[in-house]
Amino acid sequence: MTRSYFDWEPISFDDLHTTSLNDRPSKVSLKDFAKPWEPGQTLARFVQNLPDILAGDLFRRAVEALTTAVRKERTILMGMGAHPIKVGLNPLLVDAMERGILTGLAVNGAGVIHDVELALAGKTSEDVAAHLEMGQFGMARETAEFIHAAINSAHDGRRGQVGLGRAVGESLLAEKAPHTHMSLLASAARLGVPVTVHVALGTDIIHMHSAMDGAAVGALSHFDFKLFCRLVTQLQQGVYINLGSAVILPEVFLKAVSVALNLGFSLHGITTVNMDFQRHYRTQNNVLDRPTAGRGSGINLIGHHEIMFPLLLAAVLDRLSQLD
Repeated sequence: MTRSYFDWEPISFDDLHTTSLNDRPSKVSLKDFAKPWEPGQTLARFVQNLPDILAGDLFRRAVEALTTAVRKERTILMGMGAHPIKVGLNPLLVDAMERGILTGLAVNGAGVIHDVELALAGKTSEDVAAHLEMGQFGMARETAEFIHAAINSAHDGRRGQVGLGRAVGESLLAEKAPHTHMSLLASAARLGVPVTVHVALGTDIIHMHSAMDGAAVGALSHFDFKLFCRLVTQLQQGVYINLGSAVILPEVFLKAVSVALNLGFSLHGITTVNMDFQRHYRTQNNVLDRPTAGRGSGINLIGHHEIMFPLLLAAVLDRLSQLD
């Protein structure tokens, strides 16, 4: 017969076997705690004073990985979405290219659009909701005409010789766009830094315009994918940073890693760093876990791009200045 609830008595804890707090292993101790920062102290001191726990430890590891890669002249690649451009990081990214910190840059199609708009007009990022309601979302004439003209010209005249990133960057320089100094594509073209563009057809506003030539866009973007694969083959002891791309660049990076390994290139010692303001499936698996399994390490730094990336880059530059 099933006993009723009222037949049960609470168990006694009198005979439990206890242990000593002094002997028990613990994951956190006072030596791991943060130290107060004092006005006038250096950035290096600020970084040293971070807790030796979770992201505090990961941040220092990322700084050390990047610093070591720069000093040993290893490859440092960055894959990014358009959001870092929209939150004002172009000056820092251009500076990183000029200093020789970034070996190469990979962006999605939206990244090209926002970068070109900044170069042409000094502004970008429309109010989607308001313009969609009026049937005007994505209909900026100058943006589409400039990008497609650059793509179509390169496809017609230099097919198989140049990718989408270089074609648009060189066109910005040739056009003498008023804000080329703030353009990632133009700056990369000026400095000889490879920028690859990875387009997903139908995702970008310029795909709605009549000047769109799918064959040209596809050919130049595929050229860039193969160029990106070449760059990834050089990531032994190097660093790959994923900044604000949740789908496109993590997928592209994973395929490039597969190509590199298939062709016999070693990625031993690779460090991958994911920087976003929330965790995603693809960034965890395709950036941090799978490419580094048995050969390197992945570092996840969660936070707003406009704060975390300037802090990381400043800490790297500060660390490099100490070692010079």
